Amino acid sequence: MTEAPWGGQDSRPAENPPPEDGTPGVPAPHGDVYTWYQRGLELLGRGSPAAAAQLLERAAEAEPGSRSVLEALGRAQFDTRRYGDAAVTFRRIVEASPSDDYAHFGLGLALARIGDHRGAAEHLALAAAMRPELRHYTDALRGVRATLKARSEASGEPPGAPA
Repeated sequence: MTEAPWGGQDSRPAENPPPEDGTPGVPAPHGDVYTWYQRGLELLGRGSPAAAAQLLERAAEAEPGSRSVLEALGRAQFDTRRYGDAAVTFRRIVEASPSDDYAHFGLGLALARIGDHRGAAEHLALAAAMRPELRHYTDALRGVRATLKARSEASGEPPGAPA
């Protein structure tokens, strides 16, 4: 079993992506937005984040204001190492709902992966302040702050100095 960055465990085998409609790279999902969302979550849980992202991107286009769809899409993008896309997706949630601790956490993780450690620290600190009992929030914040400290010591600049 491997630990997911979201605090869970995933030990199920990967699954094949959904069928295509003849246009390369464009999935032809059956059903409505909720069906796409449910199938995307299932694929994500089974270790197929790329297939999940395809379905969830379609769902997000159809329902751009759905926090649930955007959260699942951000997770799928993160799990496929599309960190910039994940940051954009989680930022959409944060802008619509600034009190969403999980969106701040996801945005912080994605920003850290693309090298924006100051931005990551800000969002991880907000997530940890909102939910201090969640150890993976505080652990992620501690890691980003350690990176910032090490980089400032190596460069000789104070930790809060702009890059």
